[in-house]
Amino acid sequence: MPQNNSGTCTLVVTPIGNLSEISGRSLDILRCADVIACEDTRNTVKLLSHYDIHTHLITYHNFNEENSAEGIISLLREGKNIALVSDAGYPLISDPGYVLVQRLIEEDLPFTIAGSNNAALSALLGSGLDTTHYLFYGFLNSKPSAAKKQLEELKDFPYTLIFYEAPHRILKTLALMKEVLGERNACIARELSKVHEEYIRGSFSELLKKEEYRGEIVLVVEGKKKEAEDVEELLRQVRELTDKGMRLKEACEKVSKGTSYSKNQLYTLSAKE
Repeated sequence: MPQNNSGTCTLVVTPIGNLSEISGRSLDILRCADVIACEDTRNTVKLLSHYDIHTHLITYHNFNEENSAEGIISLLREGKNIALVSDAGYPLISDPGYVLVQRLIEEDLPFTIAGSNNAALSALLGSGLDTTHYLFYGFLNSKPSAAKKQLEELKDFPYTLIFYEAPHRILKTLALMKEVLGERNACIARELSKVHEEYIRGSFSELLKKEEYRGEIVLVVEGKKKEAEDVEELLRQVRELTDKGMRLKEACEKVSKGTSYSKNQLYTLSAKE
């Protein structure tokens, strides 16, 4: 369960152009937050000024993501409520935020998404899985034999997979995915933006332990990983660079080039060592 007395972090989707295209809930969160973390204060100020919002701003961008994430974690532990925005659109989608979400999950601190009208993207942001590249697949065929064939076509796909699924079929789908794709990490995102919103993360085996899932469901599944020995070699290269004084994020970015692993995936794996 999330830590008691901690603040909440909200990933707020912002307009991509027309400033009027923002939800009322998003505006309430931006007004009531203790701090707004943003890519560029000059861009975010334009949005806030338009709505006469004067919340304190801090920067959170690609060049300070590690340190800023730790600072936000500290503020949340103090009971502060934080809003995270990108310059436009969704945080984490080709924008900063992935490192923070990883830390929030690790520390069991509450976070949610506001302003999204896309269930697939909301689920992806909250899943904790890689957001660098992803495929939205939608519903698998309701016939098991046809669904199995579809999954066979996806089993070597290296990027995060996003599916819609009905609650009465989700356990059968998870079992079929485990059979075809092998054991992988996944996230069931249910009742998004509603009172009983929930992100349930774990391996296929762990998710299959529950007897039922209710509500509208989005299933997010990690892509196929390279062989373990390849991963160990990449992590060794990262360690070698950090031992020489390079920052972890920079080392992960350098080593990830030319591989099927993103810098965020290597960062997450390195942080667990």
